Amino acid sequence: MKLSDIETGALNAQEWADKGYELPKFDLKAVRAKTHDQPTWIHFGAGNIFRAFPAALLQRVLDAGEYDRGVIVAEGFDYEIIDKAYRPYDNLSLSVLLKSDGSIEKRVVASVTESLKADPQFHEDWERLEEIFKNPSLQMVSFTITEKGYSISPADLERGAEPQLIMGKVTALLYQRYQAGELPITVQSMDNCSHNGDKVKSAVLAYAQAWVKAGLVPQGFLDYLQDEAKVSFPWSMIDKITPRPDAKVQDMLKADGFEDNYTIITEKHTYTAPFVNAEETEYLVIEDKYTNGRPPLEKGGVLYADRETVDKVEKMKVCTCLNPLHTAMSIYGCMLDYTLISAEMKDEDICGLITKMGYKEAMPVVVDPGVLKPADFIGAVLTKRLPNPFMPDAPQRIATDTSQKLPIRFGETIKAYQAKGLNMDDLVLIPLVLAGYARYLKGVDDAGKPFEPSPDPLLEELQAIVAPLEVKEGPQDMSCLKELYRRTDVFGVDLYAAGLGERIEGMAAELYAGPGAVRRTLHKYVSAR
Repeated sequence: MKLSDIETGALNAQEWADKGYELPKFDLKAVRAKTHDQPTWIHFGAGNIFRAFPAALLQRVLDAGEYDRGVIVAEGFDYEIIDKAYRPYDNLSLSVLLKSDGSIEKRVVASVTESLKADPQFHEDWERLEEIFKNPSLQMVSFTITEKGYSISPADLERGAEPQLIMGKVTALLYQRYQAGELPITVQSMDNCSHNGDKVKSAVLAYAQAWVKAGLVPQGFLDYLQDEAKVSFPWSMIDKITPRPDAKVQDMLKADGFEDNYTIITEKHTYTAPFVNAEETEYLVIEDKYTNGRPPLEKGGVLYADRETVDKVEKMKVCTCLNPLHTAMSIYGCMLDYTLISAEMKDEDICGLITKMGYKEAMPVVVDPGVLKPADFIGAVLTKRLPNPFMPDAPQRIATDTSQKLPIRFGETIKAYQAKGLNMDDLVLIPLVLAGYARYLKGVDDAGKPFEPSPDPLLEELQAIVAPLEVKEGPQDMSCLKELYRRTDVFGVDLYAAGLGERIEGMAAELYAGPGAVRRTLHKYVSAR
């Protein structure tokens, strides 16, 4: 069983079906031909998240007979992905959904019709990209290139017509579209960062402005990009975990007789494969602001809404229903010597901490976006996402840059309590998490053994504040914590002014009270709540 069997005619469809593999239900040749001549969607970023989510949801639309064109993918950073993970398999891949019950769902994704390297050094590919951008049928240019992909540099701006960074290349292609008659287009980020459409817009305009100033392009090009009737940059919120190719998944595929079950590691250290494994839960909410129409992705699960709603979904996830739970688990998971988030979910105290914190303390001030029910979202997090045994996520990774995350993940909830005049005494577990942070900074686990806190730009500075404290039984002066908990840059609020400082200090004292104190204190407050 190989992906190439689908193209060569060697496919034994019954064998694939018997082993639980879902094959494409549409005419591949017809879709590829129509996409080539009348493309509607090109996507930059050929990594795992693209194949696991945008390409897979388009697959569902095609399988349902609701559309007749696929998506063209371009890669502007790691060209080996195209050479090793796409073209040898006729742009086909196997999507493996990892379910929390330990089972997997397998579907061949054939929605990607072409794969291109986005750089002028690859002449044929670049000419094809220019041809696509000049085509009036093109509706959407989308991205999964990570937040770093939207960065610009003064040096690259000065390169003029030969930029090296992906945003410069995209701007050059948009110039081709402008020259073809100022054709309308939507430039759509699908990356996991807040207000992502603005990041694309800012980068594209920076290049255009530099080129206008240098006399390389006319002012009309900049006017075109800033005309929202012609070029739009919608916001979106994406949420789906797509880890590296998993050895357990490889073993399962091998047992099926699926031969394309190996990992590909590129020179740029990209981990990919002919298959892509990802969690089953997924969300993609997009601002419905398109200038030239769009593919009917709502038929595959995309939720279209206005900009305000997209923003509310983002706040719901980041401030209440997902990210704060992750941070709470990372702080206590590191101190209790866990290395897997899924393993933490079997710990009654930790599971109780995030469940009660989410439902009892955060939900009263949750931002309800309307298109997604917060209770359903957090329910999926607690029952499907975090316990998933296939997800190799570690508290140590999530604890990275914690000082930068606390203001949004907890400070906003505290501010919401203040704004609504709610009783601060109802906050018990959120203070416990913040007290836990002071104990975590010590770098000593609950057994009394040193551990290395995760990288953080403020780590040394904050560790110096807790340096006078010791993990020991008996009373000690905790007054140094006032310097920590008054820091609005770390917590979003002055915790003493908010009426929580003294209580958090007291909890921290309990957590510092010798080996085993973290477990005792965690159990005490979670049980009482």
